Amino acid sequence: MAEIIQKDGTWTFDGDAVRIVPGRDKGTGLLRQTLGEVTVPLQALAGISYEPGRKAGRLRLRLRDGADPLLQVTAGRLPEGSDPYRLAVEPDRSGVAEYFVDEVRNALLLDQVDPGPASGYLMPGPAVPITVGAGDGTVSFDGDRVSLEWNWKTEEAKASGGPRSFRVADVRAVEWYPAGGLDNGWLRFTVAGSTAKAPAPKYDPHTVELFGFKKDPLMALVGAAVLVRMPHPAAPRETGVDPAPAGAAASAAPALDGRPAPASLPQQAGEDHDALLRRLRELGELHQSGILTAEEFAATKAAVLRRF
Repeated sequence: MAEIIQKDGTWTFDGDAVRIVPGRDKGTGLLRQTLGEVTVPLQALAGISYEPGRKAGRLRLRLRDGADPLLQVTAGRLPEGSDPYRLAVEPDRSGVAEYFVDEVRNALLLDQVDPGPASGYLMPGPAVPITVGAGDGTVSFDGDRVSLEWNWKTEEAKASGGPRSFRVADVRAVEWYPAGGLDNGWLRFTVAGSTAKAPAPKYDPHTVELFGFKKDPLMALVGAAVLVRMPHPAAPRETGVDPAPAGAAASAAPALDGRPAPASLPQQAGEDHDALLRRLRELGELHQSGILTAEEFAATKAAVLRRF
């Protein structure tokens, strides 16, 4: 097992999944605190990296495209402080961070995880029921029905229509955009029967307009909770084909995307054995240099030995 504990949070890797627990430091983003503990299965990962820095480094997980509904709905627009898949690392723990990266990369190699796009969601999405108030409204989702209520900041033309409620089965698309500069953001639900061109967010009765305040990123959690219960973008579109339930792809999708296993298994096994031996030597050096504590050394050594 590999583990790194920082004020920003704790990451633990047991060979099968990375368990992420957000920190309680004031610098930990509200979205990460609200989302809480996240477990990322190895099959959902495309890679991992450590980026050293003068004041603090960064551990980053890279998930496979389409594996996580939160990353799907935010589409790369999630602010740095709200990203649950990055961890601030103090300079004196850079060695532990690099070791953590090596452990995950070795596991990805040994398990031959396909880093390509996922054919279904491999992450469960935020827990429901969930309610978030931000911008000009409040959105609630119980796992089946989405409800929108308006506040004093809502344009009269939109508020006059009263609250909105619709089932997730009627949702055709979910879009989340953060506010930036002078432009407001939004969380928009496109429902069956909507006009081809949606109104501006402040007039759209199926959209919450966001003004760039602290709670705005939480609207992305609502969007992800809805999105994971909709057909995956890679799911078959034929009439009458029911989409696979969220998380089912984790057990159904082949690890090699249908490709045959390599023919040279004996040679590959030898290479893996040599890699594990090198890892044991590196562990000893890290322990002797003081980078790994005795407890960390014992735990990680045992994890390596189990792979022989």
